[in-house]
Amino acid sequence: MISKGCEQCAKGGKMVLFVYGYCDQRDCFYCPLGENRKNVTDVYANERRVESDEDVLTEAHRMDALGTSITGGEPQEALGRTCHYLELLKDEFGEDHHTHLYTGITGGRENMRRLSEAGLDEIRFHPPYEQWGELHGTEWEEILYIAREEGLTPAFEIPGIRAEAEFLEFLDEGAAEFCNINEFEMSDGNYRRMQEQGYELKEDHMSAVDGDREDILEVMGDHERVYFCTSVFKDAAQHRRRLKRIARNVRREFDDITDDGTLVYGKTYADPERFEALGVPEEFYTVKTNHVEVAWWLLEEMIEEGDLEDGEIVEQYPTYDGQVVERTPLA
Repeated sequence: MISKGCEQCAKGGKMVLFVYGYCDQRDCFYCPLGENRKNVTDVYANERRVESDEDVLTEAHRMDALGTSITGGEPQEALGRTCHYLELLKDEFGEDHHTHLYTGITGGRENMRRLSEAGLDEIRFHPPYEQWGELHGTEWEEILYIAREEGLTPAFEIPGIRAEAEFLEFLDEGAAEFCNINEFEMSDGNYRRMQEQGYELKEDHMSAVDGDREDILEVMGDHERVYFCTSVFKDAAQHRRRLKRIARNVRREFDDITDDGTLVYGKTYADPERFEALGVPEEFYTVKTNHVEVAWWLLEEMIEEGDLEDGEIVEQYPTYDGQVVERTPLA
């Protein structure tokens, strides 16, 4: 990997901190933000809507976060929030907790100084697509040197829309440390506008856009400080490994963790006293408000033997929102 932030992300160890949903200076047609993130003032730590500083720290501890990736919004309020959370995380986890910021504005020297003093390690700039190829001699070149002077590691992070050799020039000149290229993707938030621009999904793929990936790799892929982050890698490696990190921390003794990082358990509406009468050890089940959650294999066995009438096997994400992936009825 080309940066510490990327290494931690690949391990599933990077918490994503979304600090603000408004962009005053940009309206990118490919912005992937969905309804719950775009044009909102809410803060999210991974899937958790943040109500207090403790929510951020709790989420970081739930996944044994090695670092934090900060993104979202442009106004001055976003800067203030970013600095606040940087200081909070450094105070809690120390200097080894690596942080990087993804931003679509240059910001200026004073902002770079504030971010550096608050504890930011890397800053990844995303220049407007319309300016690609004409960034030299602009504020986008100047800010790279300013950021480095203020103690930050400057880099580019761009969507894989097309190949652009100018980014390689910045790397060779020593202005930027690395360039991350994210595979161009469609999401619920940008699907309509992407189609209006003539983009379509790649065949047999849920999110990757059918486009110039090979051309981008041919022009930029051989550079030692360019990393092309594919949709498959994000889903199959980064996301899955993050889920597994969380699952290991939040699982109950009777929860099973799948290869995808989801949790599996049994659920039944049987009377809790039935479990006591059958002598089921307490570590194999827990009583909820209107149902009982139990080891899935034990529930299956109890139904097969006629001890209980019915129930279901539940598979769900270990994340704060606890989204259910699948329910399998048992009777």
